[in-house]
Amino acid sequence: MKLAVINFSGNVGKSTITRHLLAPRLPGARVIAVESINADEGQEQSLRGFQFGELQEYLQAVDDVVVDIGASNVEELMRLMHRYRGSHEEFDCFIVPTVPPPKQQQDTIATLADLHAVGVPPDRIQIIFNMVDDREPLERVFHILLAFLEQQPIASANSDCRIGINEVYARVRGTGTDLAEIARDETDYKRLIARAGDRQEKMSLGQKLATRRLARGVVPELDACFAALNLGQFVTDEAKTAGAAS
Repeated sequence: MKLAVINFSGNVGKSTITRHLLAPRLPGARVIAVESINADEGQEQSLRGFQFGELQEYLQAVDDVVVDIGASNVEELMRLMHRYRGSHEEFDCFIVPTVPPPKQQQDTIATLADLHAVGVPPDRIQIIFNMVDDREPLERVFHILLAFLEQQPIASANSDCRIGINEVYARVRGTGTDLAEIARDETDYKRLIARAGDRQEKMSLGQKLATRRLARGVVPELDACFAALNLGQFVTDEAKTAGAAS
């Protein structure tokens, strides 16, 4: 399965969703981060045409991949998808995370409109409602986006595709650690804390214990969100046959 995680807006959780929601639940999937590159003159440079061509060629050679498209590259990538007619077909599904602030919802709408203009059908565009506060009704928090989709149903919006606010993502950012792996950790931190020789060591162990507790709370939520995406619908009959044979 080949997925693209995309949104014109930054700070919607694309990398978090790639690393903690999608990749761990797609066994063997590779992760590609399409980020800005530093030009010689020290300025950021967006994705170039030849790089997009190479990406398409690479997608022919792999079965399972999640492409995390940095916000600074989305506009250029969309332009290149218009140039390379049919290139959107290389992806089984486009995952579009969104968050409550109005600007991010408007950027999400712009992303959906561009994907639609390229030719991506609605059932291959899946929205994930991210950083959701369960104390607020989803319909009210995301009313701008949902009102748009009611008028123009160009993407799939399932309210069960949601991820709540949780500090655990900040705790593990940059560590490369899988939350499911943290949740499975059976280390007896309470015993280690009791035997620790100094306060700093106790605090370090206490942080690991707290992170594991948070991970064990959030992993079931991620499992439910992944199930709601129903990505199995994009597995081809040929791939199903090959999987059964193996």
